[in-house]
Amino acid sequence: MLYASMVLSILSMGVLFNINGLLNIWKLKPWNHKRIGIYYLGLTVWTGASGTMLSIIIRTEIDLTGHRIIQSCNFNLYNLILTLHGLLMIFFLIMPIMIGSYGNILTPIIVGCSEVGYPRVNNMSLLIAPYSYGVLSNTIINEFGNGMGWTLYPPLSTKFNTLSYVGVNLIIYGLLFSGISSSLTSINIFSTEQNIRCFGLTLRTIPWVLISYSVTVSMLLIVLPILTSALVMILTDLHYNTVFFDGNYGGDVVFYQHLFWFFGHPEVYILILPGFGVINLVLHGFTLMVFGNQSMILAMCSIGLLGSIVWAHHLYTVGMDSDTRSYFTCVTMMISLPTGSKIFNWLCTYLGTQCSSLYSYNYIVYVLIFLLTFWIGGSTGVILGNVSMDTSLHDTYYVVTHFHIVLSLGAGISVIIGLYYLADHLLATQLSPMYRVVWITSTSSISWYLYGIQFNGILCTFTTLHLIGFSTMPRRIPDYTDQLITWNYISSIGSGITLISLLIMVRL
Repeated sequence: MLYASMVLSILSMGVLFNINGLLNIWKLKPWNHKRIGIYYLGLTVWTGASGTMLSIIIRTEIDLTGHRIIQSCNFNLYNLILTLHGLLMIFFLIMPIMIGSYGNILTPIIVGCSEVGYPRVNNMSLLIAPYSYGVLSNTIINEFGNGMGWTLYPPLSTKFNTLSYVGVNLIIYGLLFSGISSSLTSINIFSTEQNIRCFGLTLRTIPWVLISYSVTVSMLLIVLPILTSALVMILTDLHYNTVFFDGNYGGDVVFYQHLFWFFGHPEVYILILPGFGVINLVLHGFTLMVFGNQSMILAMCSIGLLGSIVWAHHLYTVGMDSDTRSYFTCVTMMISLPTGSKIFNWLCTYLGTQCSSLYSYNYIVYVLIFLLTFWIGGSTGVILGNVSMDTSLHDTYYVVTHFHIVLSLGAGISVIIGLYYLADHLLATQLSPMYRVVWITSTSSISWYLYGIQFNGILCTFTTLHLIGFSTMPRRIPDYTDQLITWNYISSIGSGITLISLLIMVRL
């Protein structure tokens, strides 16, 4: 199976990167940071399409309750699809496009240097990424691929409940290779910002987008080794008879949950903080100044710090004492303060500007959609941060709705904003005049209607999922009571509208 994954990954690299480019690596001729950023963008198009297709299968299976599209009684395959969907969208879509693509393109340009600090290391991080994707994707062709959920909780991922060691191995190896790629890219971005920025660009005058990337890569380099150690412990439990997470012999399953969520919750801010930087970059490009300069910087640093010490609010139901739960509830509520400050700063910047060019670009509407969706997702996060509410709503679709609004809508919309901004300001000058006219026309006419259709589809999808969550429909189970059929049908219609409008917009 590993040999097959190597062959498939090499073929995928051959598609994404030409053979001459691969030979240039061995000849020590590094690619330019812009080309690497574009290659990362091409890789995320493929991985994002894979994760989206898996989400369509999940949504269809839930919509057709009682009429299986996945083989009857094979809930392991359903859970495997859930697992791969979560891992692909988090580790192979949002992280590579935010850090690998946008970070590689923007950082050297903004700091005023010609290349990142370690160009060959940057090349190697790019070549590892498709290999990790190939290894992870081969899990689905395994006969008994294990559906552990994207959190990989023991004992679901250990020997007593694992149907196949190969499926767990492929998932863990893929995540380990992806972690190596992300770490190398983070080291490059951090070293470029701190060591080779142009003369006169100090920490007091550095743009906000670079501050957001500095906080992001710092968090990633701190918490990623924790996840790596937890995954290695699972491998040793599987193959070397260790008992780190085996409660029958003195291990502790909750210990893994602490290790995972010490990485998992900062990961949410690792995914969304670059989106904050993109929003700041777009607004600052059309206005004289963004409201609340110092508060914006303080808010991003506070989010990075507080987001790293609230991991146990995912563990309210594991039997923690009341004092510990009170602490994590209070600190979780504190995160809403810097986050709300940023939202108000953006709103004041938008409402207070007199720049007419702000309204000449349609993707500014996406900024407003981002603010609204992130406000909704943050509000539901405050509700879940309360220990009494989380105890009732734990492992229901309310939790699923919360992090999908924050990540798939908040981070996803910021990705689209970044694509429009880069195309208009960095790539349009290099396009042919005919293509430039087509680009400007396609983003200025029908897109206005698509924005409204897409936003209505988003509200239709996730408003109903909130109600389904309040009805305590459990996650990862495709069956439910008859009273929830209508709500799930409406949610499926909304997701279909969103997908079709997004496909039309990509086609334009």
